[in-house]
Amino acid sequence: MLENKKRKEEIYNFLLEIAQELSKRKLGALMVIAPKRKFNKIYEPLYPQIIAKHQIFEKGTRELILNLAELDGAFLIGDDGTFVSFGARIKKSKALPGYGTKHAAAVGITKHIKNSSAILVSEESGWVKIFKDGKIVLELDSTKKSPQLMHKVVNFITDNDTALIATAGVSAAITGVLPIVIVSGTYLAIKTASGIIKKSLGK
Repeated sequence: MLENKKRKEEIYNFLLEIAQELSKRKLGALMVIAPKRKFNKIYEPLYPQIIAKHQIFEKGTRELILNLAELDGAFLIGDDGTFVSFGARIKKSKALPGYGTKHAAAVGITKHIKNSSAILVSEESGWVKIFKDGKIVLELDSTKKSPQLMHKVVNFITDNDTALIATAGVSAAITGVLPIVIVSGTYLAIKTASGIIKKSLGK
């Protein structure tokens, strides 16, 4: 169990680093993480799959993702770290008013596949958005964060750990359902139904 948790944390740390790098390069991307068997029949590759299935931590994968990000379609990654596909058209899209096809794909696939997440890099805003259960749960800018803060971010994504919310001085009981957490280089904000709670992170 602990080994699985550690593996998940490694996967999200790795992908969030890539997402922030793509954001700095003004590139958009969508990365979906789910049990790999759950990807069956819900996507079609838009391009010939020139790479064999391998682990995302293998040498050269980071550069590969950064280079392939300009192509249409999503990256599909198994929750064990297996690189499943790139340039994938998601068949289970669900429109998010005011947003494009990547947002629709992120909403649709995370609603359809239980225990899945999507990391979306917005080409327009440069922000990184995390989707779970068909909703945005976290937004992150491209500035470098402390390892301690990123640890809380990853635990929030993987286990719904509320330590990140507590960093803003907010009790999870007050927010009710899981809120949207916004993490920038200078502040942490919790967006709830009743408003936004903002706290300076300081330097």
